[in-house]
Amino acid sequence: MKPGIHPAYNEIKVICACGNSFPTRSTHKGDLRVEICAYCHPFFTGRQKLVDTEGRVDRFQKKYANVAKPSRTKKGGEARPSA
Repeated sequence: MKPGIHPAYNEIKVICACGNSFPTRSTHKGDLRVEICAYCHPFFTGRQKLVDTEGRVDRFQKKYANVAKPSRTKKGGEARPSA
């Protein structure tokens, strides 16, 4: 390999939105911030969790919290007698 043409391969810190952090090696400069890691991803944890870093889910739930749900009754009155 030719010397001086390869990027620096340094140890960096990966920081997740859940608060978990771990060291790794990369050519990326500085810390790496991610939204989901193996400790909070639903596939690995086995539980469903809404990952929302910008508050979109909360805004949606507040906006549609008072909307009435449609009733599941059949239109047209009474049921027809079977033939």
